[in-house]
Amino acid sequence: MSDLNSLIIFAHVVDANGFSKAARRLKMPTSTVSRRIAELEQALGVRLIERSTRSLRLTDVGSEVLEYAHRGAEISEAIENIASNHLSKVSGNLRLAAPPSISDSLLAPIVVAYQKQFPEVHIQVFITERIVDQIAEGVDLAFRVGELEDSSLVARRILTYRHQLVASPEYLQKTKPPRTPQELLAHRLLAFHANGKDKASITFKPYLAINEYDGLATALLAGTGIGDLPPIVQPELLRSGRLVEVMPKWRFTIFHLSLCHLGNRFVPRPVRVFKDFAAKMAPALFPSLPA
Repeated sequence: MSDLNSLIIFAHVVDANGFSKAARRLKMPTSTVSRRIAELEQALGVRLIERSTRSLRLTDVGSEVLEYAHRGAEISEAIENIASNHLSKVSGNLRLAAPPSISDSLLAPIVVAYQKQFPEVHIQVFITERIVDQIAEGVDLAFRVGELEDSSLVARRILTYRHQLVASPEYLQKTKPPRTPQELLAHRLLAFHANGKDKASITFKPYLAINEYDGLATALLAGTGIGDLPPIVQPELLRSGRLVEVMPKWRFTIFHLSLCHLGNRFVPRPVRVFKDFAAKMAPALFPSLPA
């Protein structure tokens, strides 16, 4: 099968009516152009151009081949334009996965702002607690909390924070606020695990156990007891004082929120741009996270 690039060079030589002019248009040495035409003729086993010191003339076979060489040049240019447009324009589809805990406070604002700036990107979001199989489920980017076990993923850390032990002011007015982990056993606890510089652990039966942070926040607001919340879940509750931190000297372990995608070669532009966009916007949404 003939080399398409050599056919394109052949078309340029004919259109320029000379090897030197074609070489200047192609920005390559004249010797390279001449060699590529000779190699094409040798591969085809026919003469395409009759050469002289002052001019060149197409053979009958060369005239027939020229038509298809022009088509090849047009196809090559069209493909380059497609690739160039995709590299310069942000458009297409983007599939995201994220845990429920960040869907309202973090994910929704970022997605809305991203689509406002890049309206030609269609986004589909999967909200789930489980770790998605990004290949099998066709997910471009996944928000992950914690360390990654899948070495095939490329991760970009966008936030670092610790959970906070919180309660409503109303609850704390009705009982003596705890000062140590052991004193927490006298309270209604909404499932937590605390550790810090001076590590301590306690075993308890939760007064209320729930696997969704928004529901836990609602229970805490109602004065049900004391529990831990990530600072990226309904952050306005602490900012407004509707919830307050309990035992601030006792720190939970540090968590990292990352954006993960497959591989690092030929990442689609909507994916690459969203990753950079989220990495810049997330810290702006949460400028003073506890760590």
